[in-house]
Amino acid sequence: MTSPDTRPGRVGVMLPRDLPVRQVLPYARRAEELGFDELWVVEDLGWRGGIAQAASVLAATRRITVGIGILPAGARNVCFAAMELATLAQLHPGRLTAGLGHGMREWMDQAGGAWPASPLTLLREYTTALRALLRGEQGPADGRYVRCGGVRLTEIPDVVPPVLLGVRGPKSQALAGELADGLLLAEPAAPGYVAASLEHLGRRDAQVVTYDVAAVDPDGDGTAAVERVRAGLSAIGEPDWAPHIEPLPFAAEFRAHRAASTDGAEFARTMPAEWVRALAVTGTPDQARAAIAARHAAGATGVVLTPVGSDPLGALESLARALPGKE
Repeated sequence: MTSPDTRPGRVGVMLPRDLPVRQVLPYARRAEELGFDELWVVEDLGWRGGIAQAASVLAATRRITVGIGILPAGARNVCFAAMELATLAQLHPGRLTAGLGHGMREWMDQAGGAWPASPLTLLREYTTALRALLRGEQGPADGRYVRCGGVRLTEIPDVVPPVLLGVRGPKSQALAGELADGLLLAEPAAPGYVAASLEHLGRRDAQVVTYDVAAVDPDGDGTAAVERVRAGLSAIGEPDWAPHIEPLPFAAEFRAHRAASTDGAEFARTMPAEWVRALAVTGTPDQARAAIAARHAAGATGVVLTPVGSDPLGALESLARALPGKE
């Protein structure tokens, strides 16, 4: 049976969480037709479920790998999550990647107080149990949070899907190196952040998939794309993004500019264009292709482009101009 495609140099695209439902399957099919290696779906509270989206787009496509980013450990029972993922991997062998993480604390609190006293312990127990169950092994002994001792899946996939941890902190990234198949890095994933995360991971044989806000200007000098991508950077600079910012050569100036801005929208609108180019995959096709290559050179095995703007299908077409081999 074919193994999951984990070759370095892969380029994927995000299925926007606010994509009108009538466009979801056409978007997935078009991403495959255009030559993207991967399509990633998100599971953000109040939007669409990650597993349901993955099942639908896997059934609607033939080749493209589908990633789920991310399933929050505090929100899904590990036994039933393993059953869902194993079923998808059975039906679509070699085409599924599972992203797992702590989740957003605010969302977990809203969803019933699911935030644990020790998020790292929960993630350790959950990752260990999930990967064991997907391999057809008996669940480990009950832990502090995860209880699946004695559980064993009857239906297991021939190709076990990789499990990546979508985490930021050094301790959590080290846990990914110890227990998972690799890392899923949220945007912005500039090359310095990729390299720093690899040091925390402690391995060079793991998958490292990055998300990056992206826009491409196929007919101009790239300025229009740089301006278009600014809105997707408005949240960056909050405390959760500190690991992304510290490796930047302009980190001190960045923090000062964020502190002086009245809100995220003003911050993104007024930051220097060279910062935007460093924090996103944007510009002309050649410039965007160079930004992707820089992330691969820093250690990313896959770069996932997150489109911006009011025309996701149109953005998909322009992003494809930055794929390797499209020169």
